[in-house]
Amino acid sequence: MSNLSNCPICNSEYTYEDRGLFVCPECGHEWSIESQNESTENILTVKDANGNILNDGDSVTVIKDLKVKGSSSSIKIGTKVKTIRLVEGDHNIDCKVDGFGAMKLKSEFVKKL
Repeated sequence: MSNLSNCPICNSEYTYEDRGLFVCPECGHEWSIESQNESTENILTVKDANGNILNDGDSVTVIKDLKVKGSSSSIKIGTKVKTIRLVEGDHNIDCKVDGFGAMKLKSEFVKKL
């Protein structure tokens, strides 16, 4: 097929070159040859409680009852959270939890489905 490298974000093999940039048709990421070495070093790596690597769009399960700040209720163990988004910081998962709305979670309190 092609001797182009895989996408540094989603690892897709279907990358192509367009006007001096590499483009991934699956996730839409664009990068140049110069930034390719830098971008592979700066990719955010987040692991769940079991050590599995999490990616944007994964589904996870809460492994511990979590108190919600400003609310009298808590997120119960076993709650499923769909389509997470990884972010920098202490609470490194952005998501929407049914019954609670938008929330940030720590990856140490979830496991990948």
